[in-house]
Amino acid sequence: MRYIKQTGLLILGLLAVQLFSSFVLDTKVPKLTPPPAKTPTEDDYYKIVTLPAPEGVLLEVGGITTLQDGRLAVCTRRGDVYLVENPAMINGTYPVFKQFASGLHEPLGLAYRSNALFTAQRGELTKLMDTDGDDQADVYETVYAWPLSGHYHEYSYGPKFAPDGSMFVSGNVAFGNEEWWRGESRVPMRGWSMRITPNGEMEPWATGHRSPCGLGIIDGELFYDDNQGDYMGSGGIWHLKKGAFTGHPAGLKWTGQENSPLKLSADKFNSIVDPRKTKKDGAFIKPENVADEKNPQTLYEVKQQVPEIQMPAVWLPHGILGISNAEIIVDETKGAFGPFAGQVFVGDQGQSRIMRVVLEKVKGEYQGVAFDFRSGFQSGVLRMTWGHDGSLYAGLTNRGWGSAGTTTSGLQRLFWTGKVPMEMKTVKAMPDGFEIEFTHPVDKAKAEDLASYGGKSFIYKYHPVYGSPPIRETPLDIKGVKVSSDGLKVRLVVANLSQYHIHELKMDGIRSADGLPVLHPTAFYTLNNIPEGAKLAANELSTKRSVAPVAKAVDPKIKVPKAKKGKEVSMAKAPTYDKVQPLLAKWTCLGCHNTTTRQIGPSFTEISKRKYSDEKIVELIYNPQPQNWPDYSTEMAAMPQVPKKEALQMAAWINSLAKENNP
Repeated sequence: MRYIKQTGLLILGLLAVQLFSSFVLDTKVPKLTPPPAKTPTEDDYYKIVTLPAPEGVLLEVGGITTLQDGRLAVCTRRGDVYLVENPAMINGTYPVFKQFASGLHEPLGLAYRSNALFTAQRGELTKLMDTDGDDQADVYETVYAWPLSGHYHEYSYGPKFAPDGSMFVSGNVAFGNEEWWRGESRVPMRGWSMRITPNGEMEPWATGHRSPCGLGIIDGELFYDDNQGDYMGSGGIWHLKKGAFTGHPAGLKWTGQENSPLKLSADKFNSIVDPRKTKKDGAFIKPENVADEKNPQTLYEVKQQVPEIQMPAVWLPHGILGISNAEIIVDETKGAFGPFAGQVFVGDQGQSRIMRVVLEKVKGEYQGVAFDFRSGFQSGVLRMTWGHDGSLYAGLTNRGWGSAGTTTSGLQRLFWTGKVPMEMKTVKAMPDGFEIEFTHPVDKAKAEDLASYGGKSFIYKYHPVYGSPPIRETPLDIKGVKVSSDGLKVRLVVANLSQYHIHELKMDGIRSADGLPVLHPTAFYTLNNIPEGAKLAANELSTKRSVAPVAKAVDPKIKVPKAKKGKEVSMAKAPTYDKVQPLLAKWTCLGCHNTTTRQIGPSFTEISKRKYSDEKIVELIYNPQPQNWPDYSTEMAAMPQVPKKEALQMAAWINSLAKENNP
């Protein structure tokens, strides 16, 4: 406020000088230009507040839920459960933590029902009850137990309550001993989701899961998200129908059991999708991405032969919208959290961020759009719950997994400031393109200009390799646009819609009627089905384009020297960070790496200390060698889609960091 007053006085003073000069001294003074408005940021609309933890307590949050009286219940990966009073820190007072339970085996989920807490430990679904009202659990009841092999990766998640009172839990796969990269189900229900009744009866529900960390009930139906890995080209959200197969074959080992809702066998699957179990010199060879592969398989193409496959309702492009997708939660605040009531929020553990998703049903199947929403949490966002005050509480952890942020754990509150950001509120599929709805009316002139839009479609490979580069990238052929009379909706007509592909929609040129840019100008729509219905007539569309589309060069001043035969190429002069930052963002490097500090992967400075040549760094971008970095648990996916010229620029900048730190 003091700044505003001082700026106002300064402007008034300058105006007085201008008037005096013009009328008394009869001199010409340039017109006063007001200071430029600050570009809005996420923090202007949604603020993060850290809840202080009790002294000596490391809040590696594995689960979080809200009790009937407004308190939070938080379980930690170290096996404790705390009740948290005053989480909103009313009147500036600190929250009060009280230990409710202890001795649990890495619980990774928490739910509240009928005065009891339920949590999935590694080997069982447990009910915790306080029967004497002293806020301490005195009953630890096993609802249902499942076997464990003892492998470190056999995490269990949940529960989530279904409308009928039953609970859903899910289980991670283990990894092979010799084939350490390959997910496997060593004991029953690894790679499965299970439905468990309150009286302890278990029903296998669906399989095909690799790391099913996030479960959610949306409109009364079960959904889950998975993470990039073998057979998972990218993260995504799946609608989990009973008997569905979501893509990872490890759980097919148990489809022969009498109570399995799925009869697809591992042998049949492997006859269609080559597991690439190849040996050389008596040892298995890790499958690697085949660059420039002529006819790679995709999940939707394999579905033609394996109808049990359930396609993702929404892909969450890896490195852009998270790298380790976690909690799924629906906004139930009825507007207390802003203009997105009823939409889905998805936490990401690796990038310490939250994304926003809107689903719709087309031809009986779910599909929809995903947006970025809020980054900047101090550690990985694993679990979330809604507070009675309309805030979103995020439980954080990164031990063993790595994440962006400054700490290893914590509990943070995200609340709406009351200002409505300029955003794409939702995107819906149309027979001839998409309808985008905004939170503010758009500047009609800009919205009717095709130069304001851009985008592409793409998809991922379906193979036993860890992750996938985007493939079949095709620029969107945007033919025309129609803006609604109220300025809140825009219809984009796209000539080359691609079923089952991700459609990236960019709104970089759009502004609100009062000049605000779109806070998150990129949307990713997963088009499983193209709706039927009437298409817009040509005479309804604006087809004007202010600037012809031109491929933007990254930095024409930076020349890539040609390699002499038998010699490696190195950059003559390394680009600055300002020059290379757009490339690091474009190719999602910043999702896992930081310049100076360890994140999901090593820092760029640490990489520079290895003294790789520029060419060697490019080679490792295309074909990572995770054994070179044994202290990092998240494997880097191959990135053969990065152009050699741009990869060399990034490599040159990385290597320049070694010189900066050792002049």
